[in-house]
Amino acid sequence: MSLDERLLIAARTWGHTPARERAVERFSRLGEHSAVWLAIGLAGGAIEPQRRARWGRATASVLATYALNTALKLLVRRTRPQPAGLPALTSTPTRLSFPSAHASTSFAGAYAYSRLALPRLPLYALAATLSYSRLYLGVHYPSDVLAGALLGSAVAVARERENGALAPFSSDASATLAGASANGHGPGSNGHGPERSTRTAGGRS
Repeated sequence: MSLDERLLIAARTWGHTPARERAVERFSRLGEHSAVWLAIGLAGGAIEPQRRARWGRATASVLATYALNTALKLLVRRTRPQPAGLPALTSTPTRLSFPSAHASTSFAGAYAYSRLALPRLPLYALAATLSYSRLYLGVHYPSDVLAGALLGSAVAVARERENGALAPFSSDASATLAGASANGHGPGSNGHGPERSTRTAGGRS
């Protein structure tokens, strides 16, 4: 038995009760088709209309990750685990397993939204918990989840670089500084507009 299979069986059997299994199954459905991450992105754009374009790009990273994940599943065509005597505890959209879409979209979303000043720890806690839920429910191998997490992170970072948003607050900070300078409160200002020299070379005005 491979390490992948041993870790899967451990997750599928440790800490299980009927009540916990039902709770995890309901929780895991938040990640189906990246639903919870798309909801976060759409809510962010609605709450912060001044940064709607940036929220849109972050949400698009999740969608791009989901599309790429689907393509890879069709290419690799690894079937979901079926350990003897341990049936899956939830239904799945397809029978294909590698990589995990829950993990890929979760880590893409966690990275992209943390760059928009949402708290990093809760985002990654949600991503990790959703990813682990797929092992607990017996529908993914650990390697599926690890590959998904790496894929989602890589796509989010690549899209951020493509969009020229390496500094998460650069555009906001630039706008703030530009506004301050226009109002006479920027660097080199005395509060009454840009400071100007009125002295001649001889020292007289």
